[in-house]
Amino acid sequence: MSGIVLQFGTSRFLQAHADLFLHEARTAGQDVPPVVIVQTSGSAQRAGRLAAFSNPEGYPVIIRGLEDGVPVERHIAVKSVSRGLSTATDWAEIVDLFVNDAGYILSNTGDSGYAVDFTEAERGLDAAEPFASFPGKLAQLLHARFRNGGGPLTVLPCELINGNGPALKGIVNDFSLKAGADALFLRWLDDQVIFANTLVDRIVSEPLEPAGAVAEPYALWAIQNAPGLRLPCTHPAIILADEIEPFERLKLHILNLGHTVLAEIWQVEDRPKDETVRAILADSAVRTRLDALYRDEVVPGFAAKGMGEEAKAYVETTLGRFLNPYLDHRIADIAGNHALKIERRITAFLDWAGTPAPTLEAIAAKTPRTPS
Repeated sequence: MSGIVLQFGTSRFLQAHADLFLHEARTAGQDVPPVVIVQTSGSAQRAGRLAAFSNPEGYPVIIRGLEDGVPVERHIAVKSVSRGLSTATDWAEIVDLFVNDAGYILSNTGDSGYAVDFTEAERGLDAAEPFASFPGKLAQLLHARFRNGGGPLTVLPCELINGNGPALKGIVNDFSLKAGADALFLRWLDDQVIFANTLVDRIVSEPLEPAGAVAEPYALWAIQNAPGLRLPCTHPAIILADEIEPFERLKLHILNLGHTVLAEIWQVEDRPKDETVRAILADSAVRTRLDALYRDEVVPGFAAKGMGEEAKAYVETTLGRFLNPYLDHRIADIAGNHALKIERRITAFLDWAGTPAPTLEAIAAKTPRTPS
């Protein structure tokens, strides 16, 4: 065991994804470090969830769906998480853990998790109180580790952003520069901290209270190999690859793009507020539109990049996952941060593929681009 896993973000997704994988690896006999989950938002609504993470009996995850055409329902008490902390109330303890005990950093801080106010950096990285943004907090913590002679660290970001590792590293580096960090710290960041590029894939449809989640059987965690990269465990759902962009493009521009298109239809047509993905696709008119979109606009875009057959196969898999009769995935949940999702899932696809896609172009045209 080489240092705890310090996880930023309390999302139901990681509870049924990375945290579950770590639990299953430990159950299989691997020497897996414990997870300490850190809430970065300070939301009082999550207080019960944080307390539940300290329960030695674990929290429940329910896996529902079809495996090889056979219905499955597995109930798992996940015990990889040892406790929960909040940056709002436990900052000193979090700093101590990060400096002295952390071997791995996990994060899933939401669609806008990398947003940062660079004016905060004027306070300097030695500021006693945590910065508001996750990248700002991470820069503070990394600087504290550096000042205390801390060793190598692996950061495994799980935000759904193409190139999430390099993106997060770039923001942390820029924030540190604006905070007046010296060259020795920046060199330490380059030499001692690996910001891995990762792609996560699993539909986690419902939260359980106070902690836990319901998820589909399908799961993937693709991690791009890099010199010196260490992982906290091995698991059948974890794939170490020399290049993960194909996984990113398929997931983001087929499954997630499809979700966002359905959310657009749901909003524009003022459909039932509790409608699920499965229910909206039971409407033959909607299903026909989505099928046509994948066939006429999405797959040709992938084909132009030499990924046509992979895209066809992933579309088929995606539709099967959307129609999972055992999950209730509310479109209202998918529709959060809709404009940002359009930009990352639809506009980014149009920029990448460069092929005609009138339906997608019409959706993207309604959403102004975020200034770079």
